[in-house]
Amino acid sequence: MNTKEVMVTLSVLVGVLTVASLVSFVLRGRAKPGPNAVLDNLNARINAWWVMILVLAAAFLAGQLAVTLLFAFVSFAALREFITLTPTHRADHIALFISFFVVLPMQYWLASMDWFGFFAVLIPVYSFLILPIASVVFGDPKNFLARTAETQWGLMISVYCISHVPALLTLYIPGYAGRNALLVVFLLIVVQSSDVLQYIWGKLFGRHLVAPELSPSKTVEGLIGGVLSATILGACLWPITPFHWWQAGGMAFVVTMMGFLGGLVMSAIKRDRGVKDWGQLIEGHGGMLDRLDSVAFSAPIFFHLTRYFFTP
Repeated sequence: MNTKEVMVTLSVLVGVLTVASLVSFVLRGRAKPGPNAVLDNLNARINAWWVMILVLAAAFLAGQLAVTLLFAFVSFAALREFITLTPTHRADHIALFISFFVVLPMQYWLASMDWFGFFAVLIPVYSFLILPIASVVFGDPKNFLARTAETQWGLMISVYCISHVPALLTLYIPGYAGRNALLVVFLLIVVQSSDVLQYIWGKLFGRHLVAPELSPSKTVEGLIGGVLSATILGACLWPITPFHWWQAGGMAFVVTMMGFLGGLVMSAIKRDRGVKDWGQLIEGHGGMLDRLDSVAFSAPIFFHLTRYFFTP
């Protein structure tokens, strides 16, 4: 993995975050004393970005294996959050053990080995068949369909979808050898920036809620402003990708829309569970899934579009 360009890109992000932190500090100094929901949320988002950039930089410096292990840990934490909020029975313990300690590590091993055929079907085919069998042997039919579906859905979101991020490192793209880490950087910058920009546009101009029963903070104005801004940002980042500028912009538009819709799906699950956040792992942002719901839904789409249109 050629880390020089990755470090240069991340260094630019550090500069941008430094400016953002200074602006946040100035705004906080000028604001009235006491809690300020907008500034507090913005500051929490900036702090989360600092953590993400520093952790990614360390992983990229350590190499591809470190990046894969990092996202495997992310999947483990996300799956734990998902399962914690879903009811399980004693009969599900074997299925859960298989999910955490067999399927999850195997999925990431396949991703690192570039065994795409098995990687693509391990969870949506084999795990979907094996997990219900592991639960049914105990003969507990109470809420069996719901319990099984919740475990399967947790694996799909937390493991299958997120594992496509490090899988980007294994793609062979002519003329792009050694630069695949920049695909990860591009995806994360665009998707996470879209979330922040949707929040800012929504606070500045938001009037019409997209789905008030699911998310009281997502507005039509925020969606349009955030997605368009992130699309322009993606087009501007085309030099670090194997795409032309218009292709980079198109990719950015697709993944940000998928990220937004994925956020609504995850909000619906949280409302169904009667909770505001998936967990408390990240200060000011709830759990791992609260930060990665958009990435989870956009990563497989980005991976497959790149694989089928830009690899031999």
